[in-house]
Amino acid sequence: MPARNVTVASLCTSCLLAAALGTGCSEGSPSSAEAEKRAAAPALSKAQAQQVLDAYTAEANRAGRKLDRTVLPGIEADPQLSMDDASLKLRRVIKRPPPTVRFTNTSFYIPRVSGYPHWFAAGAVTGQGKRSMRHALLFTQAKAGAPWLLTANPYPTSDALSNIALDPEGFATSVDADERKGLAAAPGKVPAAHAALLTDGPGAANASLMADGAQTSETYKALKQGEKTLAGRGVTLSSRFSPSQYRVFALRTKDRGALVWYVLKQNEAYSSSKRGRLAVGGDLLGLVPVKAARTRMDTTVLVQYLAAVPPKGRATVTGMYRKAVTAHGT
Repeated sequence: MPARNVTVASLCTSCLLAAALGTGCSEGSPSSAEAEKRAAAPALSKAQAQQVLDAYTAEANRAGRKLDRTVLPGIEADPQLSMDDASLKLRRVIKRPPPTVRFTNTSFYIPRVSGYPHWFAAGAVTGQGKRSMRHALLFTQAKAGAPWLLTANPYPTSDALSNIALDPEGFATSVDADERKGLAAAPGKVPAAHAALLTDGPGAANASLMADGAQTSETYKALKQGEKTLAGRGVTLSSRFSPSQYRVFALRTKDRGALVWYVLKQNEAYSSSKRGRLAVGGDLLGLVPVKAARTRMDTTVLVQYLAAVPPKGRATVTGMYRKAVTAHGT
C-alpha cells in the first residue's frame, strides 16, 4: 500500500472539540477573610465594565477586519494575547478574516478587591441560533491607570456564570487560589489535577479531583485513540499537559463552591522515521512553514478552562478555548 501523509494539525484540536460537542442553592456564613473581601471596593462599576467590553469589541473587530496583529497588545494580555495572535497568523495564511464580533445577553460579575490586579468576568453570547456561542470573558487591570485587557475567554457549554453568587449590591466575591476551606479542592490545585488526568489518565495522582466528562476522561480516551491511529500510519505522537504560569482566577458560587478560570500547557511531539509522512496543516498554519515538518514536529498549545469546584465532590469542567501558539519542525 502507498504511504499516507499525516497532516500535523495539532491532534488534540479535533479531540477536544469533538469531546466538547458531546456533552439548588444554599448559603453559609462567610469566613472572616471573605467578610473582609466583601468590605473592599469593587474593581469598577457595571457601567464601566460595559464600556470596557464595548471598547474591546470595537478594537477586536478592527484587528479582525485588517488581520492586524499589532492591535492585540493594546486590548489583550496573555494567555489570550498569544492565542489570538496565533489565530490571526492562521487567518492571514488562509486569507479569511474572522466574523464580526457582537456580544449580546451580557452580564457582569465584578469582585470586590483590595489590590491589583483588578479584574472582572463577563458572560455573553455571540452568533444566533445553532451558531450561537457562550463566552466567559475575564478582563484584568495590572495597576492603577493601566488599560483593561481581555486575559481569558473560554467558551462555556452551559450558562455556568449565572451560578456566581452576588451580594445585595450586585457584586461578586473572589476566591483565593489557595483557599481550601469549604471547597472540595483549592482552585489552585485544579490545574495540576486536570493536567495529570489528561496526561496519565484517571489513575494519575490527584486526577480523582476531576469529574468524568468531555474535557477530562473522554478527552484522555480520544487522545489515546488518536495516538494509536497515528501509530498505524507510521507516526509517533507524545502529548503531555502541565499547569501553565498564568494566574488562576475564581469567584464564589451560589452553592458556596467556586467557578475557576485556569490555563494548561500542552506539549505535542510528532515524529516519523520516514521523510514526507508529516505535513503542516490545520491549527498549525501560520506558526511554521508548510514544509517544515520532515521527520519531527514539536508544538506548544495553550488551553483555557472554566471549571466549577463544589463544596464536596469533584470539579466539573464547563468550558474551554484551545490554540496552538508555537511550532517547530525538523
